[in-house]
Amino acid sequence: MENTKRSKYYECAIIGTSFSFTYEGDDEFELFDIVSLPLKNSTKQAVIIDIKDSVSFECKKIKSLIYRPTQKEIEFIKFIKEYYFATYGEVVALFNFIPNTLTHTPTLQTDITLTPKQTQALQFCQNNQISILFGDTGSGKTEIYIKFIQDILNQGKNAIFLLPEIAITSQIEKRLKKHFHDLVAIWHSKITKTKKQQILQQIQEGKIKILAGARSALFVGMPNIGVIIVDECHDDSYKSQTIPMYNAKDLAIYQAKLHNAHAILGSATPLVSDIYKHKYFRLRGNFANTQNKVSFITNFADSFADIKHTLKNKGQVIIFIPTRANFKYMICAKCAKAIKCPFCDVGMSIHSKERILKCHYCSYATQIPQTCPNCGSDEFLNERIGSSEIVEILKEHFDASIQKFDRDIITSKSRIDKILKDFHNKKIDILVGTQMLSKGHDYDVDLAIILDIDFILNMSDFRAREKALSLAVQVAGRAGRRKNAKVLIQTLNQDFFKLSYDEFIKEELEFRKELKYPPFCNLIKLEFSNKDQNKAYNEMMKVKTCLEKKMEILGFGESPISKIANKYRYQILLKANRFLQNIWACKTEHTKVDVNPVNFV
Repeated sequence: MENTKRSKYYECAIIGTSFSFTYEGDDEFELFDIVSLPLKNSTKQAVIIDIKDSVSFECKKIKSLIYRPTQKEIEFIKFIKEYYFATYGEVVALFNFIPNTLTHTPTLQTDITLTPKQTQALQFCQNNQISILFGDTGSGKTEIYIKFIQDILNQGKNAIFLLPEIAITSQIEKRLKKHFHDLVAIWHSKITKTKKQQILQQIQEGKIKILAGARSALFVGMPNIGVIIVDECHDDSYKSQTIPMYNAKDLAIYQAKLHNAHAILGSATPLVSDIYKHKYFRLRGNFANTQNKVSFITNFADSFADIKHTLKNKGQVIIFIPTRANFKYMICAKCAKAIKCPFCDVGMSIHSKERILKCHYCSYATQIPQTCPNCGSDEFLNERIGSSEIVEILKEHFDASIQKFDRDIITSKSRIDKILKDFHNKKIDILVGTQMLSKGHDYDVDLAIILDIDFILNMSDFRAREKALSLAVQVAGRAGRRKNAKVLIQTLNQDFFKLSYDEFIKEELEFRKELKYPPFCNLIKLEFSNKDQNKAYNEMMKVKTCLEKKMEILGFGESPISKIANKYRYQILLKANRFLQNIWACKTEHTKVDVNPVNFV
């Protein structure tokens, strides 16, 4: 029989890149097929983004079809590409596709008994497709999640459980496996390739029904989704800082709607924007009915008496400080210039143990200088205390087991697990850390100390108040979970930190409505970077000229940090509601678009 297959030509976006090329292939391929093809001297995977009947040049041939996405997967890919201004190759790189899924339905019954209030919260989440579980720390949100998952699995559906950080996957894995055993798998960037393939196979066979993990778990081809839970939904870690610059929390909501599933956003400090957009259930108090006594201090030394009392009574202490290492900046006492990274426009931090200055943006390190490179003076001021310095001060004053808990120490998941296990087993008396202390860890301490919180409150960010109060509430919530405890907050803004989070939400919504800030608009940051400063500037001005008659420009110019990794940086900040078409029309190939950014530096 004569072969009736005809050749067609396919524009193929190379997965993991912004590049696309045209290839020849049989007419069996379709738009969004994932294919294997030759590129230079290797074989690459690509996604088909256009089909043509003819071209005027010779093309290499596609090798084979790897996967044909479902219609829902295609819709998800297209949405991410358009909303977050990425190429198809960059978007498809997020996904792990699973073909020909088989399923089986277990019958499950957990041994959790909910309180009447928790039962009301569960019913609220069941009655609303998108819901916020606004529950105080220790109020029993996880028990509600587990009961909801039990019902979903008994309907023959599957669940995704998102967490903001790899750091807290171990504790949720333990709790989920206690009730659901081998139906649970953990997924994040540190999982080996072999283990990931094993998990994908088990999902395909219907053996894995619950996938828990960091934001990448959202892009595993979990079939028949019944619920997506976004725990600690306030956390900025859900926002990707690389292209595509998506927000996993927002994509969880989109995907839930796409699959006619439920999305539950859980937090003790939900974002003001989310409270405005979605229905919420307020779960007050904590499971053990304990209380935290909050007091205010003006400096670290004011806390020493409480630390001494806590240690004497065999209690444990956590101390939060916004800055890691020893100091944020090393500043010359004569010329007042900070010692900056030669590749970034930022002051370098002292790491006294290694006796180096280190840039926390590009990781450049150098020996601590004896004299100022600008004027030659040998006198320096050290601005803002950091976690390492706090540890050194504590060792001078207390005979205790003290451990630092920040990104200088936490270099692997096993390291995180060991420190948290040692703290749980009372091998550590005082834990000193940065934002990682607030990440939903299930430990119960007698004293929580929050230092230098005014630094966050005074940041040039319209969300500074929200970030500062949320962080204070979250860190304070690590104390008093099962017993009465004390919280000390170092601040010159006592009235603000006396606000309940409920009072703050009401006040903040009025403030933002008046200024027309999110959730009453979208903010979009356009970034331009280049080793040639003039090229970066000219590209920004070209895009600004195109946009200024179409959209509201809040500001433009050098980025707050004007150079990182030897690249000069400029930005445009836009305010808009409908913005996609105008930005697509004006952006250049190298414009980095950040929709509703979580930082503005």
